[in-house]
Amino acid sequence: MELSPGESVIFSGRPSWRSILGFYFFGLVIAAAIGVGVGFAADLGVGVAAGVAVFLVVVAAGWLKRAFTKYTITTRRLRVRRGVLSRQVQETRLDRLQDHSIRQSLMERILRVGTVDFDTAADEQGDLFRFEGVDHPEAIILSIDRAIQQTGAGVPPAPADPR
Repeated sequence: MELSPGESVIFSGRPSWRSILGFYFFGLVIAAAIGVGVGFAADLGVGVAAGVAVFLVVVAAGWLKRAFTKYTITTRRLRVRRGVLSRQVQETRLDRLQDHSIRQSLMERILRVGTVDFDTAADEQGDLFRFEGVDHPEAIILSIDRAIQQTGAGVPPAPADPR
């Protein structure tokens, strides 16, 4: 990502590994079920090998999803980059931010991860602008608030003097 003159990065990160523990757990259950099924149908050794192979695919898929998703906040904009084979880049200026919300399930609260949804001015695409599975989502919001205050973006102009 190229920065404009005077622009600096205030946050750069990826989804937390803790945010995909549920995916890994579900993959482990599926791998065990496949291993048991193949073990009964063929041989115990083949079943164990099949279960391990399925779980390795799940681990690789989770790692790829995490590794190829990047969230960046600069003093002027928010950016989300996703994709392994194809790429999707979503970007908005800080002065277009109107609102945000943080979503956390009970398990996400325990793991200290969550999803931050952003509303932007004149969002015509209907696409959600979000940082999914990030560590300490409240800290991300505070970073954005500080950046907006420092640049003066989003601050309405003072009313004109009626004199």
